[in-house]
Amino acid sequence: MKVIPLFHKCDSQRCLFVGGGKIALRKAKYFADKGLVIDVIATTIIHEMRNLVNESQGVCLEKEFSEQLVVNVQYKYWCIVAATDEKSINSRVAKFAKTHDTMVNVVDQQELCDFIFPATIERESLIIAISNSGSSPILTRLLKQQLSMLIPDAYGKLSQFVGRKREKVKAAIADKKTLVSFWEHVLQGSIAEAIFSGKQLEADQKFELALAEPEKFNRCGDVSLIGAGPGDPDLLTVRALRLLQQSDIVFYDNLVSQEVMALISADTELFYVGKKRDNHAVPQHDINKLLVEHAKLGKHVARLKGGDPFVFGRGGEEIASLIDEKIAFQVVPGITAANGCSAYAGIPLTSRGIAQSVQFVTGQLKDGSIDLNWTELVAPNKTLVFYMGLAGLPVICDALMQHGMPTSMPIALIEKGTTQEQRVFISTLDELPNKLLNEKVKSPSLIIVGEVVALSKKLQWFQGS
Repeated sequence: MKVIPLFHKCDSQRCLFVGGGKIALRKAKYFADKGLVIDVIATTIIHEMRNLVNESQGVCLEKEFSEQLVVNVQYKYWCIVAATDEKSINSRVAKFAKTHDTMVNVVDQQELCDFIFPATIERESLIIAISNSGSSPILTRLLKQQLSMLIPDAYGKLSQFVGRKREKVKAAIADKKTLVSFWEHVLQGSIAEAIFSGKQLEADQKFELALAEPEKFNRCGDVSLIGAGPGDPDLLTVRALRLLQQSDIVFYDNLVSQEVMALISADTELFYVGKKRDNHAVPQHDINKLLVEHAKLGKHVARLKGGDPFVFGRGGEEIASLIDEKIAFQVVPGITAANGCSAYAGIPLTSRGIAQSVQFVTGQLKDGSIDLNWTELVAPNKTLVFYMGLAGLPVICDALMQHGMPTSMPIALIEKGTTQEQRVFISTLDELPNKLLNEKVKSPSLIIVGEVVALSKKLQWFQGS
């Protein structure tokens, strides 16, 4: 069945439903919501259908369908929907509609249909229709669910915002190239993000400033500081994915997984600024400068960090430099490694009667040392999570034991957590360093210390490839 997707104006149009049950009701609601007048002919009309018809100012005829009955109604129907349990009646309805040049839809009889009902995603004035020509309603429904997650409700507000401003912009910008660039920056930049964040007044103010100097506005970029999560691309937020796909250039870290990087458009420029122990590809000060420089070139810049930008990610340092240079930016949180890796290893960070608090600790200070407040860390009923602690694992274990933590305390090291390459090593404080001597463990890795680690034996659910 070949179909053409069309959007019809339907204010106050009249349509006829033959059938008054639940199937007819579901489709009638779709029409009534758009302002159509609904008439029904059926031997039995359920209560909900009757109410819907009355609200639409339509007519209920509780009779068996006949061609003459429709002719006598004296209405020219915009369309007719046959939704009875009797195929013979549905066929008669279809034949009548075609004879009278009226569009018809026959439920579950695709060959008799002039039109089919698509699945729709509606965001106020923005409507997206999905169809596979009626071959698989279930596939259409699944696609709708997936697309709905990628299209926030605020896109409807963005659509209305653009509609209100369109004529004003056309009058102000004569050059076609400048006009297209202007709208691209509006729809993918700080103005759209203000609308997505519910800041309508801010969006209006930014828009007026942009329209006053469109050429200058077209040269203004922005920066999105994005948390990539611990590795599994399915753990990216919807906003993170959207901004990555809109970016002109992505500055990414060593801890961002290849699976996440694969989601970035092939046309997007990639710039590696990763840091490894004693090996910083680009010093932090230079990263700050690069973000500013590319934003000032009018680019949509994404700064992509493993985990969350504000958990041992130097995100605060980077946005401080953007604020100093008056660069528009936003921060998109990511699932930090402690949450993602512990969940995939079956280790709850807190558990009633076992651990009432959790503490995130960096296993490497700014000067490269591991000089921590060990007395505080060995407090009972607590879970410890060490980031960047792989190289210092023997020192960490020894220091915890020296300050009173039992040698038998469960400890886990999770390598490449949440990915298909995940490995989980569980032992005790006094045994884990020796257990890992021949394992060639690599970063990214995370260390969890506490009684909750013992729960992994029962709760572990994820298996890598």
